[in-house]
Amino acid sequence: MSVSPSIREVLARRIAGEIIFSSRPGSTMKKWRELFAVSQVSLSERMLLSSSTVISDYESGRRKSPGAKFIRRFVWALLTIDEEKGSRFIREFAKLTSSPTMAIVDLREFPIPVRVEYLCRAINGEVVGGTDKFVKEVNGYTVVDARKAVEALSGLEYAQLFGATTERAMVFTNVEDPALAMMIVRVSNLKPRVVVFHRVKPDEAAIKLADYEQIPVIYSSAPSLELLVKSLRKLYRIALRIKLGRRVKPPPKISA
Repeated sequence: MSVSPSIREVLARRIAGEIIFSSRPGSTMKKWRELFAVSQVSLSERMLLSSSTVISDYESGRRKSPGAKFIRRFVWALLTIDEEKGSRFIREFAKLTSSPTMAIVDLREFPIPVRVEYLCRAINGEVVGGTDKFVKEVNGYTVVDARKAVEALSGLEYAQLFGATTERAMVFTNVEDPALAMMIVRVSNLKPRVVVFHRVKPDEAAIKLADYEQIPVIYSSAPSLELLVKSLRKLYRIALRIKLGRRVKPPPKISA
Protein backbone atom coordinates (compact mmCIF):
# COMPACT_ATOMS: atom_id res chain seq x y z
CA MET A 1 0.00 0.00 0.00
CA SER A 2 1.29 3.45 -0.89
CA VAL A 3 1.32 6.51 1.32
CA SER A 4 0.32 10.07 0.50
CA PRO A 5 2.83 11.77 -1.85
CA SER A 6 2.73 14.85 0.40
CA ILE A 7 3.74 12.76 3.44
CA ARG A 8 6.54 11.17 1.43
CA GLU A 9 7.81 14.58 0.31
CA VAL A 10 7.70 16.13 3.77
CA LEU A 11 9.47 13.13 5.27
CA ALA A 12 12.12 13.25 2.54
CA ARG A 13 12.76 16.92 3.27
CA ARG A 14 13.10 16.23 6.98
CA ILE A 15 15.64 13.43 6.46
CA ALA A 16 17.62 15.47 3.95
CA GLY A 17 17.53 18.52 6.20
CA GLU A 18 18.89 16.61 9.17
CA ILE A 19 21.77 15.29 7.07
CA ILE A 20 22.60 18.72 5.64
CA PHE A 21 22.58 20.50 9.01
CA SER A 22 24.33 17.71 10.92
CA SER A 23 27.87 18.33 12.13
CA ARG A 24 28.54 14.70 11.15
CA PRO A 25 26.46 14.04 8.02
CA GLY A 26 27.96 10.59 7.47
CA SER A 27 26.85 9.42 10.92
CA THR A 28 23.38 10.86 10.31
CA MET A 29 23.16 9.01 6.99
CA LYS A 30 24.12 5.79 8.78
CA LYS A 31 21.47 6.38 11.46
CA TRP A 32 18.69 6.77 8.89
CA ARG A 33 19.89 3.81 6.81
CA GLU A 34 19.86 1.59 9.89
CA LEU A 35 16.47 2.89 11.02
CA PHE A 36 15.09 1.90 7.61
CA ALA A 37 16.88 -1.47 7.97
CA VAL A 38 18.62 -1.14 4.59
CA SER A 39 22.06 -2.61 3.98
CA GLN A 40 24.89 -0.65 2.38
CA VAL A 41 24.84 -3.07 -0.56
CA SER A 42 21.08 -2.73 -1.18
CA LEU A 43 21.28 1.04 -0.91
CA SER A 44 24.25 1.22 -3.26
CA GLU A 45 22.48 -0.91 -5.84
CA ARG A 46 19.36 1.24 -5.68
CA MET A 47 21.45 4.40 -6.04
CA LEU A 48 23.35 2.82 -8.99
CA LEU A 49 26.70 3.38 -7.28
CA SER A 50 29.79 1.64 -8.56
CA SER A 51 30.54 0.16 -5.15
CA SER A 52 29.00 -0.12 -1.68
CA THR A 53 32.23 1.33 -0.31
CA VAL A 54 30.99 4.77 -1.35
CA ILE A 55 28.26 4.60 1.31
CA SER A 56 30.74 3.14 3.80
CA ASP A 57 33.24 5.93 3.14
CA TYR A 58 30.64 8.63 3.78
CA GLU A 59 29.36 6.96 6.97
CA SER A 60 32.86 6.53 8.37
CA GLY A 61 33.94 10.06 7.49
CA ARG A 62 36.56 8.97 4.96
CA ARG A 63 34.78 11.06 2.35
CA LYS A 64 33.86 14.72 2.73
CA SER A 65 30.26 15.81 3.25
CA PRO A 66 27.99 14.61 0.43
CA GLY A 67 26.55 17.12 -1.99
CA ALA A 68 22.88 17.95 -2.38
CA LYS A 69 22.43 15.66 -5.42
CA PHE A 70 23.91 12.69 -3.58
CA ILE A 71 21.71 13.32 -0.51
CA ARG A 72 18.65 13.54 -2.77
CA ARG A 73 19.50 10.15 -4.32
CA PHE A 74 20.21 8.71 -0.86
CA VAL A 75 16.82 9.76 0.53
CA TRP A 76 14.96 8.69 -2.62
CA ALA A 77 16.57 5.24 -2.46
CA LEU A 78 15.68 4.76 1.23
CA LEU A 79 12.05 5.69 0.67
CA THR A 80 11.73 3.62 -2.51
CA ILE A 81 13.15 0.51 -0.87
CA ASP A 82 10.81 0.93 2.09
CA GLU A 83 7.79 1.41 -0.17
CA GLU A 84 8.63 -1.84 -1.91
CA LYS A 85 8.48 -3.51 1.52
CA GLY A 86 5.06 -2.05 2.33
CA SER A 87 6.05 1.42 3.61
CA ARG A 88 6.44 0.21 7.19
CA PHE A 89 9.05 2.77 8.22
CA ILE A 90 7.58 5.58 6.14
CA ARG A 91 4.29 5.16 7.98
CA GLU A 92 6.06 5.27 11.33
CA PHE A 93 8.25 8.26 10.55
CA ALA A 94 5.32 10.03 8.91
CA LYS A 95 4.24 10.82 12.46
CA LEU A 96 6.88 13.56 12.24
CA THR A 97 4.52 15.46 9.98
CA SER A 98 1.65 15.37 12.44
CA SER A 99 0.46 18.50 14.21
CA PRO A 100 1.90 18.97 17.71
CA THR A 101 -0.31 17.54 20.44
CA MET A 102 -1.23 19.14 23.72
CA ALA A 103 1.74 17.31 25.24
CA ILE A 104 4.15 19.62 23.40
CA VAL A 105 4.60 22.89 25.29
CA ASP A 106 7.18 24.39 22.91
CA LEU A 107 9.22 23.12 19.98
CA ARG A 108 11.89 24.95 17.95
CA GLU A 109 14.83 24.28 15.67
CA PHE A 110 17.91 26.41 16.33
CA PRO A 111 19.19 28.28 13.23
CA ILE A 112 22.71 27.12 14.19
CA PRO A 113 23.94 24.35 16.52
CA VAL A 114 23.92 25.48 20.17
CA ARG A 115 26.52 24.28 22.63
CA VAL A 116 25.16 22.17 25.49
CA GLU A 117 27.01 24.30 28.03
CA TYR A 118 25.05 27.35 26.80
CA LEU A 119 21.81 25.35 27.02
CA CYS A 120 22.64 24.46 30.63
CA ARG A 121 23.51 28.05 31.45
CA ALA A 122 20.20 29.30 30.02
CA ILE A 123 18.00 26.86 31.93
CA ASN A 124 20.01 26.56 35.17
CA GLY A 125 20.96 23.07 34.06
CA GLU A 126 23.36 20.55 35.54
CA VAL A 127 24.45 17.29 33.93
CA VAL A 128 23.46 14.56 36.40
CA GLY A 129 23.66 11.41 34.27
CA GLY A 130 25.46 10.02 31.26
CA THR A 131 28.48 12.18 31.97
CA ASP A 132 30.68 9.73 30.07
CA LYS A 133 28.68 10.41 26.88
CA PHE A 134 30.01 13.70 25.50
CA VAL A 135 27.55 15.73 23.47
CA LYS A 136 28.82 19.09 22.26
CA GLU A 137 25.81 20.65 20.55
CA VAL A 138 22.06 20.41 19.96
CA ASN A 139 20.09 21.65 16.95
CA GLY A 140 16.76 22.24 18.64
CA TYR A 141 14.55 21.55 21.64
CA THR A 142 11.14 20.21 22.57
CA VAL A 143 9.49 21.03 25.89
CA VAL A 144 7.15 18.15 26.75
CA ASP A 145 4.47 17.83 29.39
CA ALA A 146 5.51 14.37 30.54
CA ARG A 147 2.21 13.53 32.18
CA LYS A 148 0.17 14.38 29.07
CA ALA A 149 2.64 12.54 26.83
CA VAL A 150 2.35 9.35 28.86
CA GLU A 151 -1.45 9.57 28.95
CA ALA A 152 -2.14 10.65 25.37
CA LEU A 153 0.55 9.32 23.03
CA SER A 154 1.04 5.82 21.65
CA GLY A 155 4.46 4.41 20.83
CA LEU A 156 4.52 5.57 17.21
CA GLU A 157 3.13 9.00 18.09
CA TYR A 158 6.16 9.80 20.22
CA ALA A 159 7.91 10.70 16.95
CA GLN A 160 5.85 13.90 16.94
CA LEU A 161 8.09 15.20 19.71
CA PHE A 162 11.17 15.38 17.50
CA GLY A 163 10.26 18.16 15.08
CA ALA A 164 12.64 18.34 12.11
CA THR A 165 15.66 16.73 13.76
CA THR A 166 16.47 14.22 16.49
CA GLU A 167 19.64 16.13 17.40
CA ARG A 168 17.78 18.10 20.04
CA ALA A 169 17.18 18.50 23.76
CA MET A 170 14.07 16.70 25.01
CA VAL A 171 12.92 18.79 27.97
CA PHE A 172 10.44 17.06 30.28
CA THR A 173 8.26 19.16 32.57
CA ASN A 174 5.35 18.21 34.84
CA VAL A 175 7.20 14.98 35.65
CA GLU A 176 5.56 12.64 38.15
CA ASP A 177 7.75 9.60 37.53
CA PRO A 178 11.19 10.27 35.96
CA ALA A 179 11.62 6.65 34.90
CA LEU A 180 8.24 6.68 33.15
CA ALA A 181 9.24 9.86 31.31
CA MET A 182 12.47 8.17 30.19
CA MET A 183 10.39 5.29 28.84
CA ILE A 184 9.02 7.74 26.26
CA VAL A 185 12.56 7.91 24.90
CA ARG A 186 13.13 4.20 25.39
CA VAL A 187 10.16 3.05 23.29
CA SER A 188 10.80 5.44 20.41
CA ASN A 189 13.03 4.54 17.46
CA LEU A 190 14.12 8.18 17.41
CA LYS A 191 16.41 9.39 20.20
CA PRO A 192 17.23 12.94 21.36
CA ARG A 193 20.82 14.05 21.94
CA VAL A 194 20.15 15.04 25.57
CA VAL A 195 17.25 14.71 28.01
CA VAL A 196 16.36 17.48 30.46
CA PHE A 197 14.22 17.08 33.59
CA HIS A 198 12.65 20.30 34.83
CA ARG A 199 12.24 20.75 38.60
CA VAL A 200 12.38 16.98 39.27
CA LYS A 201 15.71 15.24 39.63
CA PRO A 202 15.86 11.92 37.75
CA ASP A 203 15.92 8.90 40.02
CA GLU A 204 18.24 5.90 39.76
CA ALA A 205 15.89 4.04 37.40
CA ALA A 206 15.70 7.01 35.01
CA ILE A 207 19.49 7.38 35.06
CA LYS A 208 19.91 3.69 34.25
CA LEU A 209 17.55 3.97 31.28
CA ALA A 210 19.45 7.02 30.04
CA ASP A 211 22.77 5.19 30.45
CA TYR A 212 21.36 2.26 28.49
CA GLU A 213 20.42 4.62 25.65
CA GLN A 214 23.75 6.49 26.05
CA ILE A 215 21.98 9.83 26.41
CA PRO A 216 23.21 12.54 28.83
CA VAL A 217 20.68 13.72 31.42
CA ILE A 218 20.40 17.33 32.61
CA TYR A 219 18.51 18.61 35.64
CA SER A 220 17.04 22.10 35.23
CA SER A 221 16.20 24.14 38.33
CA ALA A 222 14.45 26.90 36.36
CA PRO A 223 11.92 28.40 38.84
CA SER A 224 8.88 27.93 36.60
CA LEU A 225 7.76 26.51 33.27
CA GLU A 226 7.16 30.05 32.04
CA LEU A 227 10.77 31.07 32.75
CA LEU A 228 12.07 27.82 31.29
CA VAL A 229 10.33 28.39 27.96
CA LYS A 230 11.22 32.09 27.99
CA SER A 231 14.91 31.24 28.44
CA LEU A 232 14.88 28.64 25.68
CA ARG A 233 13.25 31.10 23.29
CA LYS A 234 15.86 33.71 24.23
CA LEU A 235 18.55 31.15 23.43
CA TYR A 236 16.88 30.66 20.05
CA ARG A 237 16.96 34.42 19.40
CA ILE A 238 20.64 34.58 20.35
CA ALA A 239 21.40 31.77 17.90
CA LEU A 240 19.44 33.63 15.23
CA ARG A 241 21.42 36.83 15.81
CA ILE A 242 24.67 34.88 15.49
CA LYS A 243 23.34 33.28 12.29
CA LEU A 244 22.70 36.77 10.93
CA GLY A 245 26.25 37.83 11.80
CA ARG A 246 25.45 40.00 14.81
CA ARG A 247 27.65 39.95 17.88
CA VAL A 248 26.03 38.74 21.08
CA LYS A 249 27.10 37.73 24.57
CA PRO A 250 26.62 34.16 25.83
CA PRO A 251 23.15 33.64 27.36
CA PRO A 252 22.90 34.74 31.01
CA LYS A 253 21.55 32.49 33.72
CA ILE A 254 17.85 32.89 34.37
CA SER A 255 16.48 34.31 37.59
CA ALA A 256 13.13 34.22 39.27
